Amino acid sequence: MAAAAADGAGEAALLLPCEAATAEHFLAARGYLFCAPENLASLSGAMKEMFDRLYYPLLGRIEGRGYASAIAAGSDGTGAQRQLDRIVTGWRLRRVAEPFTVNLAADTPTAILATKVVPPPMLTRCRELGAALATGLAEGML
Repeated sequence: MAAAAADGAGEAALLLPCEAATAEHFLAARGYLFCAPENLASLSGAMKEMFDRLYYPLLGRIEGRGYASAIAAGSDGTGAQRQLDRIVTGWRLRRVAEPFTVNLAADTPTAILATKVVPPPMLTRCRELGAALATGLAEGML
């Protein structure tokens, strides 16, 4: 999902795994697209660790910047979305696109353990989200 969004954003995107993201990356960016899986009704460990690590170093330094989110969930994704929104509210970020969730219907032990495949129409929506954010930034709307 993140790769599709970055593809849609083109040269405006810097695609980073959570582990590689630094305060300097956040400070250099004018907007953010957070793509994360939901695990046990929460953000994945890597995404949560990134927020834990960068929250205080960025507090008061990125206020007003735009953000959007894309959540891959086994069911509804609302737990991860709520958690993400609470965290970035502390940074005073502005939501610039409706939350996007891909429900992968992984609600049985077999489905949970299986390799997930995001359906092509959902990847198209990720590309469109990335393109919309890039356009908004380029035109000064975000």
